[in-house]
Amino acid sequence: MFTQVGIVKINLIAIGNKMPDWVDVASHDFIKRLPAEISINNVSLPLIKRGKNPDIVRIVRDESRKLLAAVPKDSSLVVLDVQGQPVTTMKLSSMLETWLQHGQDVSIIIGGPDGVSDELLSQASKKISLSALTFPHPLVRVILLEQIYRSWSILNNHPYHRA
Repeated sequence: MFTQVGIVKINLIAIGNKMPDWVDVASHDFIKRLPAEISINNVSLPLIKRGKNPDIVRIVRDESRKLLAAVPKDSSLVVLDVQGQPVTTMKLSSMLETWLQHGQDVSIIIGGPDGVSDELLSQASKKISLSALTFPHPLVRVILLEQIYRSWSILNNHPYHRA
């Protein structure tokens, strides 16, 4: 078991605000399982409408700026990116351990369907990939929250993680 020093607020900041009900049900289930030392703040920002001939570069830039504006000042920035460093459950658990030991608030960005801008990526302390597979955005939220809970269970020798 690890020694926890502080508490951590994890801001899950994502583009896309109309999620199916199952996403909220699953998300709340994992959030309520976490201890009080780990606070999850879900922030959903509206997707910019894509018309018939969308200016994708402008849309990605504008969505990325909205995402950056939602990141609290002293929060470490982690961006989910298709070309980010692949992260295993054990690696995510190690990251969570570091955040808890330092009392470091973290903002994890889930971009829109066209990704995020280079401007946003350049400000990230970490760029990670959850999988080589492509998942729908609603599922990414649930997977990420489940993995945060699983990471906590690993750190605390909780029987949830049996791998």
